[in-house]
Amino acid sequence: MELRQLEYFVAVAEEQNFTRAAERVHISQSGVSAQIRRLERELGAELFDRSARSVTLTVAGKAALEHARATLAAAEAVGQAVGEVTHLIRGRLTVGMVIGCTLTPLFDALAAFHEAHPGVEIALLEDSSDRLVEGVRTGAVDLALIGAATATPDGLEALTIISERLIAAVPAGHPLAKERRVTLRDVIAYPTVCMPPGTGLRAVFDQACAAQSLQPAIALQAGAADAVADLAARGLGVAVLSNSMAGSHRDRLAVRTIDDVETPALLALIWKSARNPSVRELLVHSRRAFTESNPNQP
Repeated sequence: MELRQLEYFVAVAEEQNFTRAAERVHISQSGVSAQIRRLERELGAELFDRSARSVTLTVAGKAALEHARATLAAAEAVGQAVGEVTHLIRGRLTVGMVIGCTLTPLFDALAAFHEAHPGVEIALLEDSSDRLVEGVRTGAVDLALIGAATATPDGLEALTIISERLIAAVPAGHPLAKERRVTLRDVIAYPTVCMPPGTGLRAVFDQACAAQSLQPAIALQAGAADAVADLAARGLGVAVLSNSMAGSHRDRLAVRTIDDVETPALLALIWKSARNPSVRELLVHSRRAFTESNPNQP
């Protein structure tokens, strides 16, 4: 049994797909399949049910998964322990980023980290905030930048990067553009354009509507804030965004804070444990990069 076989096994189990797992570990799909078959022969049991479109774990596979993760973590810890002594950090760091995010300070932090620790391989993946939170919880993702409705997801550590109220954005000719103040009821009187479920901003919006027993008519959804703003600018609905998301579109959209939604939408870095020296170092660079980009943020 080889560590790489366990790595491929965990990748397939988490991705539920041999093609995506192969992309994740940077080898061919046939290579992943061959190594998994060898592992199954050595263990004397099939680890995956391959009969359906998505690959699922068998009973034997479920029993093996946590042990495989623990073995890989232990092997990584050996390298980290040596690195702590020699002041050399190596290994792999998986960083998650919510879909549609264009915050350059994160990229600045990754670049500074790479320059300081070239021995660490960085993998960057985009996904919904909900899936990234689950990835951090399971250990598939080391650190992630997510949108959130609460400061810290249960069981994780977090660093809030941005905390902003929800706003409504409409073109100049829209009736809401003539109002100095708007409420949530004013906003949902019109079709809305917003982020999809699984994003922090959508969670704040949905929770606010539920608290007032309101049912918005979601006309369109888009994962990128610029797309939401573009759709609203074309008269397809009232955009629900945060203040900074609408910042570059104020020349064509009137922006109004939604007065009775006080819960802010958050953008936060989350991680499970800072015992990993790579995570600790990336947090140092991230704090510096985000502070320098906006000193007024927490």
